[in-house]
Order: sequence, then C-alpha cells, then structure tokens
Amino acid sequence: MGVDLATERAGFAEMEGVNFTDSELVYHVRDALRSVTLGDGDSYNQLIGVIHHREYLTPDEVALLVTSLKALSGAVSYIDSVNHDSLLSAIFRMSMWDYGPDVMDALVELIISLAASSGKYVDSCLDMLVSNFMPAHSFLELLKQPRGLARKGQVLYRLHSALKGISDLVPLAPLRLLPIVIQKMPNVFSKEPLIALYVENMLILESGAMGELVGSMMHIAVVDRLIDLDVEIEWEDILQDDSSKGIFQMELEDVEETVDDDCDELPREFSNGKSFRGNVFAEKLDSLLVLMFEHLKSCNDDGRLVKVFETLLQSFEITVLNAYKSKFTQFVMFYACALDPDNCGMKFADILSDIFMGSTFSPLKRMSAVAYLASYLSRAKFLSVSFVVKILQRLVSWCWTYSENHDGDINANAHRVFYSGCQAIMYVLCFRMRSVMDVPRLKSQLFLMPIEAILKHPLNPLKVCLPSIVEEFLRQAKAARLFTVSEVFVFNDMLESELSRAFGGMERLDMFFPFDPCLLKKSDRFIRPNFVYWSMVRTTYDDDEEEGSSDEDVVEQFMGGSGENIAAGDAMVGSFEEHDLDLDEFDYSLNKMSITPKNSLNYRFGGGLHGGMQMPSRIRPSTSPESL
Repeated sequence: MGVDLATERAGFAEMEGVNFTDSELVYHVRDALRSVTLGDGDSYNQLIGVIHHREYLTPDEVALLVTSLKALSGAVSYIDSVNHDSLLSAIFRMSMWDYGPDVMDALVELIISLAASSGKYVDSCLDMLVSNFMPAHSFLELLKQPRGLARKGQVLYRLHSALKGISDLVPLAPLRLLPIVIQKMPNVFSKEPLIALYVENMLILESGAMGELVGSMMHIAVVDRLIDLDVEIEWEDILQDDSSKGIFQMELEDVEETVDDDCDELPREFSNGKSFRGNVFAEKLDSLLVLMFEHLKSCNDDGRLVKVFETLLQSFEITVLNAYKSKFTQFVMFYACALDPDNCGMKFADILSDIFMGSTFSPLKRMSAVAYLASYLSRAKFLSVSFVVKILQRLVSWCWTYSENHDGDINANAHRVFYSGCQAIMYVLCFRMRSVMDVPRLKSQLFLMPIEAILKHPLNPLKVCLPSIVEEFLRQAKAARLFTVSEVFVFNDMLESELSRAFGGMERLDMFFPFDPCLLKKSDRFIRPNFVYWSMVRTTYDDDEEEGSSDEDVVEQFMGGSGENIAAGDAMVGSFEEHDLDLDEFDYSLNKMSITPKNSLNYRFGGGLHGGMQMPSRIRPSTSPESL
C-alpha cells in the first residue's frame, strides 16, 4: 500500500502530537497493523510516515522513531508480508548510517525480531544488514573525518552483533548469508572507500562467530576480487612519464625509519613515484592488500594462520596460479608465509614443487608453478638456505631424470617444462649461490648435484633459457668453481630469442617471475622487511672483482666470445651495507639483474638491438599463463 510524501508528513505530525506510553504505543501499532486488513489505513500510513522520515530529526522525532521501532519489535507477529509490504519495504530500506546509536539499537532489535518471527523474513533481514556494509556515496567524505569514523565504528559493531544474533536464533542463517554477501560484493569499478569497507566487513565475518561456517568463502571471494582488480592494471599505464627510460624507473629511496630490528638501512627498489598515480585499479588493489595483510597478521596473533593458510592455498591454486597477468595478488601468499615460515613458508614451496613435478597437471600450470617457486625461493628473506637447497635438490633431481630419459636435440616447445625447471634452478642460484657456498655442508650438497650434466645435455638448456639468467649463473658458477666448463657455449642472439619465446610460449612464462619487488606503495611496507632485493645479494664473484677480475675474462672462457655483448662497466656492485653509491651507480648495479633480453626483437625495452644483456633487480612486468 503506497503512501505519498504529504500523507507521511501529516501522519508523522499527528502521531508526534499524541503522548503514548511505551505499552500504549505497542497496542497502537498492533491496531494500526490490524486496521489495514479492515480497510482503515490511516494509523498504518502514519506509522510508515514515522519510518520514512529520516532527515534533520529533532530530539522528539528521534524519540518517536525509537519508540515506534521498539513497538514494532513487540508486534512482529502481526506483520503480514502481503498487507504490510509498504511497511516492510520502508524498514528494509533504512540505513544505519543515517541515525544515531539509539535508533540503530532499536532498528537492530526489530531486524532480529523479524528474522526470528518467520523464516520468510530471514533473507530480507540478512540482505538489509549486508546492504549496510557500505554507506551512501554522500557519506564518503564524512568517513575522512573523526565523526565519520566514529559513526563507522558504531554501525559495524551493530551490524555484526545483529548478524550473530540472527545466527543464534536461526541456525541456518549463516549458510543463507553467504550467497548474499558474495552477490552484493562491489565490483572493480566501485569507489575505493566502498569496496574497501565492504571487504573489511567480510574479513570481520571471517574472524567472527560465523567464521567456522562462512570464513573460508570470505577469503576465497576476497582473493577473487583482488585478481579482478589485478588484471585490470595495464603495464602500459606505468610508462606514462617517459617510455625511453624502459619499463621501470629504478630509484633508491632514502629510508630513515627502521623496518625491522635486524636492519638499520634497507634499500628499496620501486617504480617512479608517478607510475600508479591516477590508476584507480592499482590504488584499490593496494588498499585491499593492506586490509588482507592486517587481517593475516591478526590471524597469526590469534593462532589461526595455519588453518587460514589452507584456504589461501586452495584459492591460490585455483585462481592465482592460473590467472592471466597477475602482478600483485600473489603477495598475499608471500606475506602469509613470512608470518609463519616454518609451517606456511615451507608448505608453499613444497606445494609448488609438487605441482611442477606432477605429470597430471597441464604444462602451463607446471611452468607457472616453477616460476612462482623460483621467484619465491629467491626473494623470501625468511627461508633458510638449507631449505632452499633442499628444494633445489628436488628440482635438479627431476631435471636430471628427465634429461636421462630424453635423447633428442633442442625442441623448445616439446620440452618446455624441462626448460622452465632448468631456468628456475639457475635463477635461484643467481640469488643464493654465495650464501650456499658459505656453508660447507650445503656447499658439498650443491657440488654433488648433477647441474653440469643437465646443462651439457643435448637438450642444451643454456641455449634456450633467458641469456641474461644464463650469463649471470655461469659467471657465479665460474667464480664458485661449481663446475668446469669443458666446452664452449656459443650464443646466437636471434636463435636465443626465438628459442626462449618458444619455450615460454605466448604467455612468456620464461619471463614470469611473480615475486618481483612490489610496486604498490601502501602494501609494500608489509613485504619489504621480508624481501630479498638484488641490491642486497652478494655474488660469488664479489671478491674476485675487488681483485680486478673483468667481465671480458668471464665471457671469453664461458661464452667463447670477445665479450663485446657485455655492457661496459657491468660489474656487480655488492651489498648496500658495504658501498655508498650515487644514483647513477645504483641504477647501473640494478640493471645487472634484468631478465629482459635487451637484444630480443620483440622485447627491446630501453636498449638497441645489439645492446648488452643486463639483469636489473626490477624484472620486466611478469606475465602469467592464460586462465586454464
């Protein structure tokens, strides 16, 4: 039964002028509800007018609204969905963000009473509460002020108290709540404060009383939305300043604050400060990652992280591992592992290696898994060197067995999983070889691995894998005397480019290193203390360079060439704790770890066709396999 605005206001004024006790008002509301069925709608319309009126309420109007809501709570058994549709519609459209605590409390009491009175109102009550996860757009500016934040705290507390109250009275309510929460979740085009507030409520649900029933789906839904935002970010957006500088502009931030107790000064490598300015998807993703990181920290403090991690692993394998161009979402896994290295950290590496070696998985999934594994083992500061060697042994053993069972020549596509494993081994050792060599027991284990035999196999991974990784690996292997090269490796620039692209495929999995330094400014602070930057790595040839060893000597012995493809002065600078570098020296040392072939026809970023192969610490934008 509809009511026009004039009637609402007239009815409101009429009720305001009558002094009811609480019990009298309950009877009056019951009579108003009954009278509708008898054809008399005056009192009913007055009641709807009270519910509808919400702007600029005087104290007396607030008192009348509170009393009316409480009276309705006592008369829910008289509410009929057919005859009182207008009243129910008015109630379910009420926003807690529009009222003070007294009205909120009365409204929560009414919603709980409605849900408990009849099963047919449960979904509507849950839907109303979930709709209140976010305020109207007009309230967003107020959220930046103290009084807006205070209102937010009042609303969220009552929302989740109401949800718990309903679940206590209606045991199946949590299962009916789940699809409502997921269905009403804002899409990637929603305003950042709204989507962040909604996700915050989802994480409150996960950690609350209903977490046992809905918690896992909350995590999965949040990760899915992170991926949705992630794939909307175009790497071309980063190049808006000066594309001649290459994909990333490396800088050294003068960090004054201490990020952990073990590090007084931690270098940071990140993109130009303007890179993501104005990129709304990156900003939204950054905010949501911060919420997720803070939530994981809370889970760890409460002793729940190991259980939560099981859900994250499931979500990672289904969504993230198969995502196309995932850039930052994977850092949820990285941070969870950093919080609990002994359990989550090791399990993540074991799962990735199992997928890589699992013949039942598709080649793309196996290649993606080993790319994640290589990047993770290289970048995770919290993983022990002995554990890294353990995983390396598994990779080497698989590659050795594979090479023993295949006698053919180079076929980049047919043996792409093998080549991805070989590249992973070399990439990890680029980061970890020096630390392995410093531990006699681990050094002995490394020397026993048949790495040389694998690399000299007729499948010839050294000609297929990215030459920048091969070059750095051979250089460190030579300095560490890991093996003696008895034959000359000749690299044809055009051949390597074609072969590398062939094994990486259209997805360029040969260039996929998902745990490159995080470019998102707010969430980076969680990752940075746990992260190995190339500028922090000490290579096996550091000491040799101090004695005057040159790049040309290394190339002459290992590549069979004159070294003219090596950029002048390409010597790796050691740890930043040991060297004061000006900006030019820093940029130069970072460029040492680029995995982008500067001489590749299709991947020339910031260099000519015959420019030197370099390996800066910031790897070019990673690309992951298309969704399987």
